[in-house]
Amino acid sequence: MNRSPTPSPVPAVPATGITGITGITVYGCGQDEAVLFRDMAPRFGIVPTLTEAAASEATAVLAAGNRCVSVGHKTGVTDSVLRALRRAGVEYVCTRSVGYNHIDVEYAGSIGITVENIAYSPDSVADYTLMLMLMAVRHATSMIRRTDVHDYRLHEVRGRELRDLTVGVVGTGRIGAAVIGRLRGFGCRILAHDNRPAAGADGADYVPLDELLERSDVVTLHTPLTARTHHLLDGRRIGRMKPGAFLVNTGRGPLVDTEALVTALENGRLGGAALDVLEGEEGVFYADRRNEPIHGTALRRLHRLHRLPNVLISPHTAYYTDHALRDTVENCLTNCLEFESRKQHE
Repeated sequence: MNRSPTPSPVPAVPATGITGITGITVYGCGQDEAVLFRDMAPRFGIVPTLTEAAASEATAVLAAGNRCVSVGHKTGVTDSVLRALRRAGVEYVCTRSVGYNHIDVEYAGSIGITVENIAYSPDSVADYTLMLMLMAVRHATSMIRRTDVHDYRLHEVRGRELRDLTVGVVGTGRIGAAVIGRLRGFGCRILAHDNRPAAGADGADYVPLDELLERSDVVTLHTPLTARTHHLLDGRRIGRMKPGAFLVNTGRGPLVDTEALVTALENGRLGGAALDVLEGEEGVFYADRRNEPIHGTALRRLHRLHRLPNVLISPHTAYYTDHALRDTVENCLTNCLEFESRKQHE
């Protein structure tokens, strides 16, 4: 369930009515998260078991004795892993992400495991989105590559100012609404598309998706990844985008048909792209790949994108701020306590 984006002071004693000590096993726990879990968990009356290993059939034993576990978004949690966790006594999985797409929530429920997400400061992704947007329309990738080799000539194509552009925001939840709030300060025209218009999206005109794509100079994606939104921007819809338009994606990689996007960029149909997420990023991002050979479709597409001077790629890092990380850990612990409280009152 979603939480407030701003963390409240951590209570000295959990106000949940829970008796005794609660345990949680935290899988895929990075060093920065581990510091926060060790600091915050005792104040909640929680004993954390922390491991950098992802949840797997082999590591499910680490959850023994704990009904609650937490997983990250970097590794998928397969049905076989869910079964192994259930055999270890797990009844609750909190994913330290807003998206659920790496877990089959329906299957988890069928075997007695509740899955919930967390919320963190939407400002982390919203700030990053605006940064990518500005870098895209000012041709930052090409400029940085030139200056890196001491070529200080001006770019052949002038940059553009946001106030002169129309920006289309697809998905107006907490993050999309925060992006719209920032865009208002630039004076640009704002179009939005969402099945449920948001109260926080004042200043945006809601239009059908195809109309948004046809009219927008910049399109930014902030919708959840579901079966319905997989390849939301497929070849047909990318073909409807305004010639020379820019695409920004800080949502989820599979929202975009990457092959169709690469083709549109290579043939000059689109003006550029700024991508913090990429289809097939699992097993590629979050590691040093400098000396690895190019294998698989995802890596081949990634290298095609890297070769383009009008494409900026970052490794799914928009969420990664100190504020958002504190929110993530605190809300993960809060979720665990609330689940245990519900269990005790059943």
